[in-house]
Amino acid sequence: MTDMLVKLYNLPPLEPALARAAAAGVEIRRALAAEKPIVVGWVAHHFEPYWAGECDVAFSRAPVACFIAVEKGQPVGFACHDATARNFFGPTGVLESQRGRGLGQGLLLACLHAMREQGFAYAIIGGVGPVDFYEKVVGATVIPDSTPGIYKNMLEIRS
Repeated sequence: MTDMLVKLYNLPPLEPALARAAAAGVEIRRALAAEKPIVVGWVAHHFEPYWAGECDVAFSRAPVACFIAVEKGQPVGFACHDATARNFFGPTGVLESQRGRGLGQGLLLACLHAMREQGFAYAIIGGVGPVDFYEKVVGATVIPDSTPGIYKNMLEIRS
C-alpha cells in the first residue's frame, strides 16, 4: 500500500466535522491515558493486531496521539498519529456498522489538526487503503515509489 502526503497548512476546518458527528450522537475527542487498555483492546478485537500495537504507542505520546469516536459510552472509531513514525497519520478505523456517518472524516481531521498544532507543515498518511477518500477530504497526494514503505520487512503474524 502506498503512502500519501497532505499539506497541513491547507486543511478543511475541523469544527463542521465535529458538529456533524455530534448531531449524530457521536463525540470525537482525544483519548485519555486512562482509556488505553479499553481502546487498545477494542482496536485489537475489531481491527488488525498491528494496529493495536501502533495505537498502544500513540498512548505513550504527550498529549495522547489517539482520537476516538464515542457513541453511548463505547468506541465506534479511532485514529492515531505519530505511532509507527513521527509525522505519520494512522492507523485509523471505524466500525463497519458506523461507516458513512462522517466519523472517518472527523477522526482524520482531528488528528491532522493536532499534527499541525505540533508545528508540522506536512504529514504522511502511511500505508493508505482508500486513496480516493484522502484525496477528496484533505487533498492528499500519492508519494511515488512509497510501496511498501516503512512497513517493508515487517514480521508476519502466524497462527
